[in-house]
Amino acid sequence: MFCTKCNARFPGADDAATIVGPKDSAGKAGRSVFASAAGLSDSDATMIGSTPLPPLERGTLLASGRYEILEILGQGAMGAVYKAKDRELDRLVAIKVIQPELANSRVMLKRFKQELILARQITHKNVVRIFDIGETEGMKFITMEYIDGGDLKSLIVERQKLPPLEAVDIVRQICQALDAAHSEGVVHRDLKPQNIMMDHTGRVVVMDFGIAHSKEMPGMTMTGALMGTPEYMSPEQAKGEKTDLRADIFAVGIIFYEMLTGKIPFKADTVVETMYKRTRERPVPPIDLDASIPLQANQMIMKCLEPVPESRYQSVKEILQDLETFDPTKKIGAADRVKARLRKAAHYRNWAVVTALVLMAVAVVALVLRNRSAAPKPAVAHAPVTVVIADFSNHTGDPVFDGALEPAVKMELEGAGFITAYDRSAVVRSLGLRVPAKLDEPAARQIAVNQGLGVVFSGSLDRQGDGYTLSIKATQAVTGNVIKIAEETASKKDQILLATTKLTAAVRRALGDDTSDSALRFAMETITATSLEAIHEYALGMEALSNGKHQDALQSFSKAVDIDPNFGLGYGGMSIAAKNLGQQEEAVKYIQLALGRLDRMTERERYRIRALHFNITGDNEKCVTEYTTLVTKFPSDAGGFNNIGACLVQLRRISKATEQTRLAVAILPKRALYRFNISVHSSYESDFQAGEREARTLQAMDPSSPNGPLALAFAQFGIGQLTQAAETYQKLNGFGEIYASRARSGLADLALYEGRFADAARILEEGASEDLSHKYSDIAAAKLAILSYTRLSQNNMKAAVSAAESSLSNSKSVKVRFLAGRTLAAAGQTALAQKVAADLSKELLNEPQAYGKLIEGEILMAKGDPRGAIKPFSEANSQLDTWIGHFDLGRAYLEAGALPQADSEFDQCLKRRGEALALFLDEWPTYGYLPPLYYYFGRVREGLKSEGFAEFYRNYISIRGKAGEDPLLLADARKRAGL
Repeated sequence: MFCTKCNARFPGADDAATIVGPKDSAGKAGRSVFASAAGLSDSDATMIGSTPLPPLERGTLLASGRYEILEILGQGAMGAVYKAKDRELDRLVAIKVIQPELANSRVMLKRFKQELILARQITHKNVVRIFDIGETEGMKFITMEYIDGGDLKSLIVERQKLPPLEAVDIVRQICQALDAAHSEGVVHRDLKPQNIMMDHTGRVVVMDFGIAHSKEMPGMTMTGALMGTPEYMSPEQAKGEKTDLRADIFAVGIIFYEMLTGKIPFKADTVVETMYKRTRERPVPPIDLDASIPLQANQMIMKCLEPVPESRYQSVKEILQDLETFDPTKKIGAADRVKARLRKAAHYRNWAVVTALVLMAVAVVALVLRNRSAAPKPAVAHAPVTVVIADFSNHTGDPVFDGALEPAVKMELEGAGFITAYDRSAVVRSLGLRVPAKLDEPAARQIAVNQGLGVVFSGSLDRQGDGYTLSIKATQAVTGNVIKIAEETASKKDQILLATTKLTAAVRRALGDDTSDSALRFAMETITATSLEAIHEYALGMEALSNGKHQDALQSFSKAVDIDPNFGLGYGGMSIAAKNLGQQEEAVKYIQLALGRLDRMTERERYRIRALHFNITGDNEKCVTEYTTLVTKFPSDAGGFNNIGACLVQLRRISKATEQTRLAVAILPKRALYRFNISVHSSYESDFQAGEREARTLQAMDPSSPNGPLALAFAQFGIGQLTQAAETYQKLNGFGEIYASRARSGLADLALYEGRFADAARILEEGASEDLSHKYSDIAAAKLAILSYTRLSQNNMKAAVSAAESSLSNSKSVKVRFLAGRTLAAAGQTALAQKVAADLSKELLNEPQAYGKLIEGEILMAKGDPRGAIKPFSEANSQLDTWIGHFDLGRAYLEAGALPQADSEFDQCLKRRGEALALFLDEWPTYGYLPPLYYYFGRVREGLKSEGFAEFYRNYISIRGKAGEDPLLLADARKRAGL
């Protein structure tokens, strides 16, 4: 596959949060979801009972003209929240204003200040960023991050219930925020959907730490006082007892419950009854309200909602661990529901009631069993079935049948949503295994047993006079029990594909498929519309693709479409082969030809081809959506889950990508590729030790795979084991030219990181030349673009510009244009850089547009206008949340004298330094861009008069001081560090 971490699965979402404006979901004006999330809840109004402050007019200036009021977002008894413009830093902020009469209240002012202190104590992407506290004309206010989105409560009200996977993602992000807070000793104590925001990227942000407490700051609790919102309050809070982090866990359980059912547990007519119920009762299990709720979700919720804190999860880390293994396919069955009700009945003291419930349950079950055939029954999700297709025995003497029937069997089998099948090429491509020259039934069964796959499919084709006889057999892999044997005759050669699909449809039935006859016939007609000769060439192409012979694959696919110009999957194969050969424009052309032939594909293949198009063209949002639809209809498609993860990584949603990859692992636990993805995802999240563990596990699983050394080198680089990383990169040379090219990039990156600029330049020049000789034009161009940055680091502007122009002449990929354009801008080549930026900004997708803005910002930086650069850099980060974008914005803030803002950006970069391993998260190394972060961070901390500022300079010197080739930063770093 063209993407190291993707599955080439042909043949073989991520709902954005609803953005709610100044009106709530019911259309009521004057109180937005942001206001409720910022702590202006109805309970505040009840508690305080003040007259609301008259709204500030649009255009009002606060803090000596720094903040300009744009609109009111919401108002409550404590005050109001406004959308405002920070005119000094040219960014949007939210301003939370407290009423003047409350500003003199010691208790309320303490709460206001506590919100600032505690929220600033916690640094995490899922916790709202609070910038400062100010005062103007008797009004105290807090400035905070402006969230362009809506609150979770409004989303639940609008949609009633959320899909389990979406709810799980939200809970995961809430728990990550709480984990960050709890790690700092901070307990929220008023967690509710109203103060959980979701922006347009799907990021969840926890807000309003106004009544939180910490180890150092005991909080607002007074004797006899109840702090929190009754509907989401823990039993210990309701009883006025001492609370700890387990109170937040109880609230998480209620929120999870509400997302899946649309209802709040413990609901009663009055507040007192609501609080009383939770101290005495367990809630009705959510699965009793909706039987489609996954069993694991039900169990997690009930554990969160245990009345006694000791019986709950003891930390949100435990919840996060369970979420990592969440499997939405595990449902509770009828028998389990009966048992659950009987266990519940056992708590009753009235044994007559127990007896009645038992008899009723038995009667209901008996009635259901008796009427099963007569009554319509709801669709039940079928457990995933995995099939290995052995090579069919061709006894006809006609080579056209070699490899031609197995792809047809695969496509027909996979018409059932619960079946995923692996023929010879898919065993190599999707399972990462080598196969013998003849994949007969015993060999296929051995693979199935070793990989934990369920069924082996085999067949034979024989001559019978002037016609043919086709026989098939489906066998359970472990037991050897025969599931189905069937036979079909064909009077002519062109009827054999039809006979193949008819027999395969019979096996689908035997495996439990209940697809209608008409749908089966349509699928068979779709598959058999292609000639045997075309499928034969297609099979050769897929085998070549699986073995990394991309040029041979392209030739075979080309022959297939020459034979049948309407064979869409052939064009899809050409697209992947071209992409692997570094021919991006050709890949786009071929996938568009495939799209023009969707009517000649099965439903599953249509999803795969569309998703492949979005992946190749870089539309990762649509890629996620299309693959999500695919796995919803075909939940056994492990490759689909994996590819969702690959697209999510490009959107910088790395944690969610790992979640999707783990769903793929649940289907194919021994698939080495998925271990590779989990390893590099861990490294991208700066957990290099986890990345190393997964990489070594991968190597143990499949020592013959180049992915093991690639993942290990990334982790070693991040840990700081540079010598070991170099040795590991060298090992890639034994896996073919494309991996040898990766090895050269890795070694050049190590040299660039250490400031050995001459070595880096030499390796990159030689590597680009070698790549061009193999026609890897995009890969060669990327090396030349990084060469231009290397020359820039040497302060050799002429060579930097030359390398940048050379890279642009060899590729028009987004990656190359951005890297080259950034160098051109820094080198003062304004006209050329502006043209590159303009071209990127004209593109349809967010990613190239964001990179165009980063180049615009770099042009302004080169002109000595860092204040002007802040705007395009900030806009770029709003479009795509990249490491390099935050680094560039930090530089602009630094040069503009906005040191706290620069510190915030560089702090993000340091925590997210794993993303610098590959700026485009494509496993092509770029860690050489990281070291200047330490220098610039040192300047920020020095300007802030931080005692430890010199440590950042020393870090930079320790990395690049030995080489001594840095003419720009090294001498200044030594001087500033006092060395």
